[in-house]
Order: sequence, then structure tokens, then C-alpha cells
Amino acid sequence: MGKATGFLEIERKDRGYDAPSERLKHYREFVIAHDEATLQGQASRCMNCGIPYCHNGCPVNNQIPDWNHLVYDNDWREALDNLHSTNNFPEFTGRICPAPCEAACTLNIVDQPVTIKSIECAIVDKGWREGWIGPQAPVKKSGKSVAVVGSGPAGMACAQQLARAGHSVTVFEKSDRVGGLLRYGIPDFKMEKHLINRRMVQMMAEGVEFRTSVEVGVTVSIASLRENFDAIVLAGGAEDPRPLHIPGFELPGVRFAMEFLTQQNKRNAGDDEIRAAPRGSLTATGKHVIVIGGGDTGSDCVGTSNRQGALSVTQLEIMPRPPEKEDKALSWPNWPLKLRTSTSHDEGVTREFAVLTKRVTGENDVTGLECVRVEWVDGKMQEVPGSEFTLKADLIFLAMGFVGPRKQGLLEQAGVSLDGRGNVAASTDNYQTSVENVFSCGDMRRGQSLVVWAIREGRQCARAVDEALMGVSELPR
Repeated sequence: MGKATGFLEIERKDRGYDAPSERLKHYREFVIAHDEATLQGQASRCMNCGIPYCHNGCPVNNQIPDWNHLVYDNDWREALDNLHSTNNFPEFTGRICPAPCEAACTLNIVDQPVTIKSIECAIVDKGWREGWIGPQAPVKKSGKSVAVVGSGPAGMACAQQLARAGHSVTVFEKSDRVGGLLRYGIPDFKMEKHLINRRMVQMMAEGVEFRTSVEVGVTVSIASLRENFDAIVLAGGAEDPRPLHIPGFELPGVRFAMEFLTQQNKRNAGDDEIRAAPRGSLTATGKHVIVIGGGDTGSDCVGTSNRQGALSVTQLEIMPRPPEKEDKALSWPNWPLKLRTSTSHDEGVTREFAVLTKRVTGENDVTGLECVRVEWVDGKMQEVPGSEFTLKADLIFLAMGFVGPRKQGLLEQAGVSLDGRGNVAASTDNYQTSVENVFSCGDMRRGQSLVVWAIREGRQCARAVDEALMGVSELPR
């Protein structure tokens, strides 16, 4: 414990943001970082609890009290080593993780949790600035080869761990750039893509080979991977979007959120309009936009639409409006159900809760969306009589989550068993699928989830693969 009275003397102070009027002019990150003195003060608030509930809240098991203490002591280099011992990419989680560790913090009982996420991000950002982060090439090679399918956070974490264990690792990515949904699903204003690029460079120096624009199951067969590699890791995402089967959903102006977000990220990367938009340019400029789905993807559509110059943005959620503040006695230290307002919401949006969509209006394209208000009685949804209304719409984005991995191509050829939800069946004990020497981790195994869970599963899967190939593994779990 750095300072026994830190939490009594210093109030929580998290990172700030540029004003909405300024940040809407660009797609760059807009977080205002603290100086090191402020961060040391924030780290001193950590109480090093006898039972550190933040550990239970953090899927990658970050040793949070330890690196908080090290930051307070101004030992940033040691803090970075500690952080990297459990998390390959803390600059990713320090930007886009929802911080369940802070929800679990003991000080959250009084709504004053330690600013864990900000401190984590500051540690790794300082590490890059100071040149402390470099390749960790293995001392010797194992002679074994592993194919990792998918270069999202699970695939990247798994590949890096396996390469450091001495295996020859090749990552196959169907898109033209590495990163999975980190690259094309997360807007640049939440996480700039140079962060992925420099990790890719580090991993290449460690021996990882990246093969982009190669879709396993289409351009390369699973059979060829089985012939040329000792093990295969299926680390693709849960990319099959949940559809909306209502009249009019087939109109051109009804689009899946990922198509919209991917196009803008490609434009930001310098791709020309044709390359960025194979199905035609998709922009919200000068349009009335409706986003169906109240989660993070929907929020990302809100922020992107506003940056493109939408006339109006409305976000619909079928569930009732959550309470502004959770009941700590019922929820802590678990992730609470409460109203969450993102930076994109602060930039301008009309949020509607307990709304069911009924029909998309329009002949050749979208003109509106017919809706009705609902209420939940004994866990069942009921329409409220006489509550029908119509929203003007030119563009409707479907951001209702994902139903699992795509089955065509990769999974069909792999022949792996699926669980009851349509994900690849594999336990967290060994991440082994029903096919010998074929493993799976991340969203393809667990379903749509968080980047921090993907990193955890990638690391644990790497250990399972290493153990299966070598009989024993020294990789952390």
C-alpha cells in the first residue's frame, strides 16, 4: 500500500476530454491525459485491500494494487513489467475496456473507485515513449509450427505468447490489415490504429508472420493448414450480426453497423472511396439516422454519424431505461446494471428506451421507422396500447449484437463441434476443439465479448497449445 491515507486525502480524478464541439471535427483520440504527479496521487488512493476485488473484476487478472503501488513510488519501469506479465496489450484495454475492475473496486462502494484504467493506460504509454517496450525473441526455437486464424486481440495475444515460447507462428487474417474488430470495428476516435501497427512490428521481430487478405476456408483450406502446421488456433470473431426481420428491412438504407464503421475506418486509413465501400459509399452526411441497439457498437455509430454531419441521430433500445445509479448492496462488486452515457452520447443523440420497431417505411429507400413503446411485465414484453409512433429516417443502422461466428467456409471445413449457442465448442481447461490439434479462443469460442476477455483467452489458449505440443509449458495462464 503506497499511502495509507491516500484514499482519504485525494479525491478521484479521471482523465478529461476535449469539448464535443472540437472533437467532432476529427477522428483522432480526444482524451486529456494526466501528468505524472496527478497519476501518482491517483495511484496512492489504492488501499491494497486484503481481498482485492479488482482482481476478480479483471478478466486478465491484472495485479492492480501492485502496479498502483509502483506508480506511487515512481517506479514506472517495474510497473510496466508487472502490467505486461498479465496483459500483452494494455494500451488496448486502457482505451476501450469498460473497466469492470473499477466497478469491483472497494472504493466504488462510495462511487470513488481508483482510476485503474487511466493508470494502466499511462503506464504503457510511458513505456512506449521511453523506449522500454521492444521485441522479446525466444532464446531457442521449438521446431513446432502453429497457424492462428484471426488477428483480433485473441489471435494477437495467442500468437505473441506462442512465438515467445519458441514456436513458429503464422497469423492468417482475411482483411487487408491486422487487428480484426480492433482495426475495423472500433472507431479511431476511441483507439487510433498506430497502436496496433507498432504491436504488429514488435510481434514480427519476435518471429510472428502475418498473412493478410487470406481467408482460411476460402482462399486457403483448413486441410492445407493441417498439412503444414502442428496446431491450428481458431481465433476469429463472432461476426454474424443479429438481423432485424421486420417489413422493409431489405431497403438499401437499412445497414449493419459494422459495414458503416468499417468504411469510415478505411477512409481514415487513406483508402480511396471505392476500396472503402465495395457496396457503395455509406455516409450519414445530411441524413436523419436511427441506430437500433443501445450497446457500445450503437454508441460508435452515434459518434461516427455526428462526425459525418448527420442532421439528427436517434438511438433505440428495446430494454427499459436503466437506473441512473445502481444499488450497491445488491450489485457490488459485480458489474452493475445502470445507465451508461458514452462520450458519443455527449456529442448529441436522442436516446429512446423500451421501444420496439415494427416496420421500415419507404418504397425505393428508407423514409421512416414505425415503432411502439413496450413495457416489461413479469419478464415478458408487452406493447403499450396507443403508443405507436413514427420516426423520420434516411439511414438505419442495426447494432443489435452478434449471434456467433460465421459458419460458412472456415468452420464448415474445420468440422469442429459447436455449442448450444453456435460458438465453437472448447473448454477453458485446454481450449481444445472436437478436432485433434485444433484449438479455439476469443469471441469465436465464447461469443461476443470484451477485448479484455479476448486477450485472456488468447493467453490461456497459447499455454494450452504449448503444453499439447511440448508436454509442458512455462507460459503463464
